[in-house]
Formats: sequence, C-alpha cells, structure tokens
Amino acid sequence: MANLKDLTVEQFIDVTASDAPAPGGGSVAALAGGLGVALAEMVANLTIGKAKYAEVEGEMKELAAAAAEIRVELTAAIQKDTESFNMYMDALKLPKETDEEKAVRREAMQNGLKEAAKVPLAVAETAVKIFPLAGAVVAKGNKNAETDGLVAAMMARTAVLGALLNVKINLGSIKDEAFVAEMAAKVAALEEQAIACEKEILAGSELSESFAK
Repeated sequence: MANLKDLTVEQFIDVTASDAPAPGGGSVAALAGGLGVALAEMVANLTIGKAKYAEVEGEMKELAAAAAEIRVELTAAIQKDTESFNMYMDALKLPKETDEEKAVRREAMQNGLKEAAKVPLAVAETAVKIFPLAGAVVAKGNKNAETDGLVAAMMARTAVLGALLNVKINLGSIKDEAFVAEMAAKVAALEEQAIACEKEILAGSELSESFAK
C-alpha cells in the first residue's frame, strides 16, 4: 500500500472503512490534527497583507511558519501510527512452538505495544501545540475566518484525545509497570490540557461560547 498521506481523500476514507485493522483511530487522530493546524495556518495567511491587521502581521507570519512545521509532523504521523500498529501485528505472527520462540514472541509483542503507545502519545504532544495558534488566530486574526480558527481548536482537541485513547488501550497490555506509569501520567496531563484549552478558545468567541458551557 502507498504511504497513507499520499492517498486521495476518497482512497483514505475507503481504506479506513475496509476490514483492514489499520489505518485506524490513531492515524485518523493524526489527520484531524493536521487538518486543524492547517486551518489555523490558513487564517494566519488570510490575515497577512491586510491593512486592517497590520499590527499583527509579524505575529501572523511567525504563527503560519510554526503551523506549517506542526502540519508536516502530523501528516507524517498518519503513516507512522499504522506502522507502529503493524509492528505488534507482525509480532503476533512469530512462531511459538518452543519455549525460546515463545519468549522471543512475547518480547516482540511487548516492544510492538510500547511503540504503538509511543507514536500516538507523540501525536498528542504535537497536536496540543495547535491550541495557542488557534487561540491567536481566533482572537487577532481575520474575523471573516474566525470560524476556521474555532474549528482548528475543535480538531486539535479531537486529535489529542483520539491519540490518547490509542495510548490507553495499548498500556492495558504492557507489562512494564514503570513505562505504564510514566505514560499514564503524561496521558492525564495532556487530556486535561486539551479539554481546558479548547473550552477557553470556544468561550472567547460569541459564535461558539455556548459550546464551552
């Protein structure tokens, strides 16, 4: 299969809908983040060059550049998430006839599960960086595109929480207690941050303040 990011929108939706276990929620969460940050970048670009927003032009240029970097990271993560899941699936196929083979298989499965947790955590850590950008374009950007900035915040929340669900489900099968504890603490902090940030951004706009109640 081609790299997921190179598929057309229709092709990506079709393969997601198929009976293949991947791409799944993790890849879709990364895509949601990529779309969200792209919207923030768009609002910044629609603000740059407008006389009415001359005072914030420098800020919007910096914001657009930062958004572009995040967009590249999240776009790449669409494929990375599927690859990390496939590591675990490949481990399941290893032979298990002898005790030695069983031990090798167990270790490979654990390593696959850890990778399948690390990748979506990285997605969440990247996607949470969208909130200050979305908040800035909603507050200071081109008012004609305010709703795009609000959707950016909503997509960022979906990206973070969706990615973290994929971390959680993998942590449940990982035997390394120290690894699980460390990852669980990061998950809890990112969840709280994402929910609070989206709520604050939505509450700051008359168009979406009712969503934040």
